[in-house]
Amino acid sequence: MGMASVNVNIRMDAELKKEFEAFCSNVGMNMTTAFTIFARRTVRENRIPFEVSADCRREEGRPAVAEAGEGL
Repeated sequence: MGMASVNVNIRMDAELKKEFEAFCSNVGMNMTTAFTIFARRTVRENRIPFEVSADCRREEGRPAVAEAGEGL
């Protein structure tokens, strides 16, 4: 028996979405597949599967990590 699917809505910058969609297309997947891969690996490893630090900064100088909590 397959698992039930649910919708997950996220907000992101329109330009980032466009760039991410292009990346996903270039590697032969869609955004749903990319986020599912991220979620599965995060759960399997019990950690975010890449380094997250205060030194990861966006071009505007805002910490990238701060954005993850926006809108919650």
